[in-house]
Amino acid sequence: MAQAQPVVKRTARAILLDAADLIVIKRTKPGRPPYWITPGGGVEPGDATVLDALHREVYEELGAKVTDVVPAFVDTVPHVPGPGDGTPPGLKVQHFFACRLASMDPALRHGPEVDEPCGTYEIVRLPFTPEGLASVDVVPVSLAAYLGRNIAGIHALFAPDFG
Repeated sequence: MAQAQPVVKRTARAILLDAADLIVIKRTKPGRPPYWITPGGGVEPGDATVLDALHREVYEELGAKVTDVVPAFVDTVPHVPGPGDGTPPGLKVQHFFACRLASMDPALRHGPEVDEPCGTYEIVRLPFTPEGLASVDVVPVSLAAYLGRNIAGIHALFAPDFG
């Protein structure tokens, strides 16, 4: 029996809804076509929990606070470290949480994406519809597929009878 690869990196990402919109970040890097990601990033040693990482990342990237946070989707992918990454090869577990926007002030954005950007980070309100999702290149592909299949289900995570 083959030994499982170790989890070497974990991320927390927000499937962030504001009314009928999904809040995403349009990433543009030199020499690459643009792509759209959900706000979030790596769990850092100072984060007590994955949820703490989610709140910290959303505040850093959007100047936002979220509410009604519900686990929605987990994606496990190979992690191949890049230059200066500092982690060994293994697995990356990406935790996606459905949540609602409580407040957002882009002037409060901070952190490496703002202070030392590689390309641009543009906050985009995307209609949370099949057409809205199909109009952009949401990554990772597994998230794009999940969102496309589960628009009604993600809204149902906020239903009063959910718990």
